Amino acid sequence: MNSIISTHSLTRHFGKVPAVDGLTLSVPTGSIYALLGPNGAGKSTTIKMMMNILEPTAGSVSVMGIDSTRLSPREFAQIGYVSENQQLPEWMTVGQLIEFCRPMYPTWDTAVCAKLLKEFALPLDRKLKHLSRGMKMKAALLTSLAYRPRLLVLDEPFTGLDPLVRDEVIRGMLELTAQENWSVFISSHDIDEVERLADWIGVIDAGKVQLSESASRLRARFRRLDCIVPLGVRLPETPPKSWLVPALSGRGASIVESDYQPGASEVRLAEVFAGAREISSAEMSLREIFLALARSFQAKP
Repeated sequence: MNSIISTHSLTRHFGKVPAVDGLTLSVPTGSIYALLGPNGAGKSTTIKMMMNILEPTAGSVSVMGIDSTRLSPREFAQIGYVSENQQLPEWMTVGQLIEFCRPMYPTWDTAVCAKLLKEFALPLDRKLKHLSRGMKMKAALLTSLAYRPRLLVLDEPFTGLDPLVRDEVIRGMLELTAQENWSVFISSHDIDEVERLADWIGVIDAGKVQLSESASRLRARFRRLDCIVPLGVRLPETPPKSWLVPALSGRGASIVESDYQPGASEVRLAEVFAGAREISSAEMSLREIFLALARSFQAKP
């Protein structure tokens, strides 16, 4: 697999506390890769090490085949980076920001810039300090997309945006990435929005990778199984390892199967819950999968 980003045992400590702990993953070139995890899982710290904002305590991360600590202006001219905490020169107007950024990037595309200005309805003569948070985010995104970067890195880009602005941003990104085959790495709490974008998913918890795979494979192997069990049946003390958050309410039992095998998974459920009937399986959204994983993380000793 050709990787636009790869990490190897990437680690970052703050004092004695590990924010990222031996993280190893690969981001396929041309993919839209979403990194998900609970608050404090290490997502933003990982991105800051990718962008050489923070130096790893141990391990390494390469971006476009180059160690992140050796990224030069030539590489950064091919990377777009937008963060929820990004500082913009608020005394500038939108037009001045564009004129300020344009000479820095040899690949600046005036047509792409004009297209995004129209789609995002950004006022050229308005100062950034007078724009809403959503409009500021669109301005930051425009100046990161207009030079057609090989890699776009987004750290919580949807935080605080209203649904209409989120939709405009996502439509703009989807259209451009589809045309240019750019690679996108995104960290976000807005899982419903990520589901529309991402074709690869990574999940981390406590700074460690829990999974990293294509979105299609992830959806194929997760299922919610429900059944009716005989009166008095209890949850097994040691459930199968692939079962997440098994629950029993009255005579109704449900589990999240993380390694679903059509037919075989239903048979195993019937064996564990002797006498189970009306067994059904249902596909799960990315949000449902993530919540099941997050609850399983919390349940670990």
